[in-house]
Amino acid sequence: MKKFLIGMLGTGFTLLTVVAVGGYWGYQTLTMFAQSQLNVEHAQELEIKRGTSFSQFTNILTQKKLIEDGRKLKWLVRLHPELAHIKSGLYEIDPQETVNSLLDKLIAGDEKSFALTLLEGQTVKEWQLQLAEQQKLKFDDGLFNSILLKNGDESALPEGKFFPDTYHYRANSSANTLLQESYRKMQAELEKAWENRQKDLPFKSSYELLILASIIEKETGKASERPWIAAVFINRLRKGMRLQTDPTVIYGMGERYQGNITRKDLREQTAFNTYRINGLPPTPIAAPSLAALHAAANPADVDYLYFVSRNDGSHVFSKTLLEHNRAVNKYQRNR
Repeated sequence: MKKFLIGMLGTGFTLLTVVAVGGYWGYQTLTMFAQSQLNVEHAQELEIKRGTSFSQFTNILTQKKLIEDGRKLKWLVRLHPELAHIKSGLYEIDPQETVNSLLDKLIAGDEKSFALTLLEGQTVKEWQLQLAEQQKLKFDDGLFNSILLKNGDESALPEGKFFPDTYHYRANSSANTLLQESYRKMQAELEKAWENRQKDLPFKSSYELLILASIIEKETGKASERPWIAAVFINRLRKGMRLQTDPTVIYGMGERYQGNITRKDLREQTAFNTYRINGLPPTPIAAPSLAALHAAANPADVDYLYFVSRNDGSHVFSKTLLEHNRAVNKYQRNR
């Protein structure tokens, strides 16, 4: 009997040892699996649709050959049930991605982010075309006006009221969010520029400052010249001189503009032709940058009234019409 008990104890100890060793081996195997890299050579997208179970998720990884043994992933989630709380969305898998890092990403809902840059100097119409081309962004042309109304701006004139910048969004989201951010940022920056403007500028409102900033943006080829270009236009406004700036003519021509301005175009009476109208046009003609806003609010302390392009992005500035005509003959008429 004694020998039998000793034998049973020995057998039990052996079984416990086998189970312990097996458990430790299994734990180590799953730990190594969790730390192993996925089979990814190049960055790729992984979409997890709403309602996807962890078992279905495992099958997706197996079918895409991102992992070789789906059973290990299922055992891993049995050992750590919290890993099953993955979120739906579109994710990006990097070449260095491990099973653990992917699960962390899906549990946190760290979806792939897309970047969209709305360029300064472009019009709302140009932005609309760009937004419509974004395959993973929901957009319709009426969104700009809709945002104005939501923010209490009933003018329905969106030109220049949205800030040019790089915005980020997730797949299948609405452009409404990024355009709201763009609108609010422009209003905030415009308010700052208006509050910090030089005294006695010939503006009746911050909107007029915005209009001039848009013209400055379109006329500037060399960033350092913005304050000087701003000074020319402000000096002309103070003297009651017409602005006579080509970008306003082009904007007024709309789709008729094909790359050239004729004398007939300069004589045409439009609301935006500053060769024919006094003062500023009725709306901005493009999205001004922050630098253009600052230039309109704080022009250089110079008495120039004219400028002409050197055809290299820079300009020659003049105080008198005689000096200006000489510069025009030199750089535009090649005389």
